[in-house]
Amino acid sequence: MGIIKLILTYIMCLSQILAPLQITLTPGGEASYFTQWSVNDTFDAADYIELEKQEGEDFVILNLADVQLSDAKAYGELGECSEDLITKLIADNKPDLITLSGDNAWDTAAYMRLIEFLDGFGIPWAPVMGNHDGQGCISEFWVAYNLIQAENCLFQFGPEDMGYGNYIINITENGKFVHTLFMMDTHDHGRFVLEDGTIVEDYDHLWNNQQEWYKWAVNGIAEMAGRTVESTVIMHIPVREYIDAWESVCIEAEGYEFGIIDQQYSDIAAGRRFEYGGPSPINNGFFSLCKELGSTKTMLVGHDHVNDYYVEYEGITLSYAVKSGFGSYWQPDMIGGTTLTVNSAGNVDLEQHYYDLAANGWNIEP
Repeated sequence: MGIIKLILTYIMCLSQILAPLQITLTPGGEASYFTQWSVNDTFDAADYIELEKQEGEDFVILNLADVQLSDAKAYGELGECSEDLITKLIADNKPDLITLSGDNAWDTAAYMRLIEFLDGFGIPWAPVMGNHDGQGCISEFWVAYNLIQAENCLFQFGPEDMGYGNYIINITENGKFVHTLFMMDTHDHGRFVLEDGTIVEDYDHLWNNQQEWYKWAVNGIAEMAGRTVESTVIMHIPVREYIDAWESVCIEAEGYEFGIIDQQYSDIAAGRRFEYGGPSPINNGFFSLCKELGSTKTMLVGHDHVNDYYVEYEGITLSYAVKSGFGSYWQPDMIGGTTLTVNSAGNVDLEQHYYDLAANGWNIEP
C-alpha cells in the first residue's frame, strides 16, 4: 500500500518536481531567488521576518530535529509514527512557531509529504538545511524552491553565495524587538587543510561570509533597537565547542564511552552523549564571534541523533535538539522534540520533551 501511495505522489506532484528543474536550466534562474547583500548595506526591516508575540505572554518555539524520512519510510509505518509524534508535540506544546534544525527529509516524495503535512497545521514554520537535505532530493535548490511555495513556511533563500536558507526572524512585542532567531545553513561537506598539512573531506561549517552577515545583522538589530537584542542560532552541524563544553562537565562512568554529566554541574548541564558528534574538523571561530558580540545566548543543533545534551558554556547554552522522527538511526528513549520559550524580556527557557514508544502505540524498532 505504501509503494502505491509513493507512486501516486510522484504522478500527482510531477509539476512540483519539474518546475525547479526548469528554473535551474534557465541562465541566471537560481540567482534570482537569492538576495544581494553587502557588508556596507544598511540593515532595515526588509532584512528580517517579524513575528509579533502577545503582550505579556510567552512565545513558544517547537523545534523538530532530524525527522529524515526516506521515500520508502515516509509512506510506511515509520512515516505514520513520525507524523503522529509531531502531531502530539504540537498538541502538547501549542507552539507559536515551529522550527526544523535540518535533515528534515531525505528524498523527493518524502519532502513533499513533509511540507504538506507541516503546512496543514496553519502554524508558521521555519526550517534550515542539514547535510542530507540536498542529497536524496533532486538538489538543495529544489528543496528551497518547494519550501517557499508553502503558505505557512517562513523559509527564505537568503543572501547569495552563502548556501540555502540564511534568514532572520525577529520576535517583537508592541513593535519592539524581543528576541532574534538566526536560521543558518551549515552546508554538507567541505575540504579542509589541518594544522599538520593533511587534507581531509569532512562535515562543513558556517562560511566566513555567513559570519560577516551574522555580525552585520547583530549590529544592525542593536542599532534599530537601541540595545543588544538576545538571540538564538538554529543550525544543523554543531560548532567544535560542543565537544569542549561536554568535556568541561563530564566524568567517566562505566558503560558510557563519553562519560556522564557530573552532578555538581546539574544547574548548567543535562542530557546524554552517545556519539562523538560531527562538527567540522577545524574551528571556524563562530563561537568566539558570538561571545564577542554578546547577542547569542543559545545555539540549537541537530545532526547527531543520539546526543541530547546541553551545557551552558562560557555564557552560551550549547544544546542538541531531541530527534523528532524515525528516519535514519535513533534510540527509543531519545525521541521527541525541544521547546524554546521566549518571555517578554527576551530570555529563553529551553526544555527537552520525550515520548515513550509503547505508551503511544508505536510498535517499531531502530
